[in-house]
Amino acid sequence: MTGEDAVSDAVARAFREERPIVLATLIRQVGDFQLAEDAVQDAFEAAVTVWRRDGVPANPGAWVTTAARRRAIDRLRRNRSVADRAERLAELMRLDAGPSTDASGPLVDDRLRLIFTCCHPALDMPARVALTLRALGGLTTGEIARAFLVAEPTMGKRIVRAKRKIADAHIPYRVPEDDELPARLRGVLRVVYLIFNEGYAATEGDRLVREELCAEAIRLGDLLCLLMPGEAETWGLSALMLLHDARRAARVDAGGRYIALDAQDRSLWDKDRIAVGVERLERSVRLRQTGEYQVQAAIAALETADSVDWAGIAELYGALAALNPSPVIELNRAVAVGLAEGAAAGLAVLDPLLSEPALARYQPLYAAHADLLRRTGDAAGAASAYERAIELTSNEVEREELERRLNEVSK
Repeated sequence: MTGEDAVSDAVARAFREERPIVLATLIRQVGDFQLAEDAVQDAFEAAVTVWRRDGVPANPGAWVTTAARRRAIDRLRRNRSVADRAERLAELMRLDAGPSTDASGPLVDDRLRLIFTCCHPALDMPARVALTLRALGGLTTGEIARAFLVAEPTMGKRIVRAKRKIADAHIPYRVPEDDELPARLRGVLRVVYLIFNEGYAATEGDRLVREELCAEAIRLGDLLCLLMPGEAETWGLSALMLLHDARRAARVDAGGRYIALDAQDRSLWDKDRIAVGVERLERSVRLRQTGEYQVQAAIAALETADSVDWAGIAELYGALAALNPSPVIELNRAVAVGLAEGAAAGLAVLDPLLSEPALARYQPLYAAHADLLRRTGDAAGAASAYERAIELTSNEVEREELERRLNEVSK
């Protein structure tokens, strides 16, 4: 590896690992999301030149923090439209005159503030997801746009609007008070899980899995566990994502064709990742704060057993429904009941969901209905349900699998 390559790798690694930390603390110091982000970007651009000339610093995070703060000072000096410009400049220059800031320790609190700011309920969900991936996940606007299959300018405008709303609405850059925390934490966890779900089962496109989104969601889950170790649901969500992601390599074959859970090659499952997932689930349980992600992780853990306990999974879906009533959870329970007690029993649970307005265009409902009907011998009913599922499918991998099943029952 050449010296230039080594520096490029060091800058890329620092961008991925240090950028969220540096950005989080600079936002607190300058009180402006866009200014902080621009200054951090300036600092990383400078790092490419300076590190090639002087070598990679012993503490890249501290170097970037100092450089970003100085770039923010330069930008504030040039921007005379900022109302409290003098006050911000004075604070930044005071910090710059002090000892170098280490990229650890109290900055953890700044990252937690940034997570809750990005996931503030005043922002709509697409904006929360995009801003979280941009600020904390380290993905570029282009990478986020490609992952969610929208044009880069569209995603860029979405992120800009979110930052503008934070400024215009004076959304506080802080961790919620104790009485607000449970509801706000649920919102944060939901954003992270939405990111993971879009990666694990892409809504559209020609790939079933978008690995980059799974990786970022898992990394955000790790960060939440680090920042909030006393919250059971952070460990529950992390366990859930790890247990699902451990099966990623077995979900499609060499040709990209979908492989159902019961037909997967378990030798391809990541056993180490499963072990970490189970360990985090156990840690969640020890905190004695039962929550929906903890229960979902328990379901995922049962699915990794050598002999899957579908009756136990159905029971856990019942417990999950008690925590968070949802027709989607009831659909999953119907599938589990069908595998535990037979297709007819599964249909008895599923049939009422066919008139549920919230599921009228939910493809998994019709795919599950078709599979249960096929198992009861109702080929005509199964074919009709498969056709409806195909009609509602935007992902090419899922479409090909549903078409294959339709062909089987139509013979």
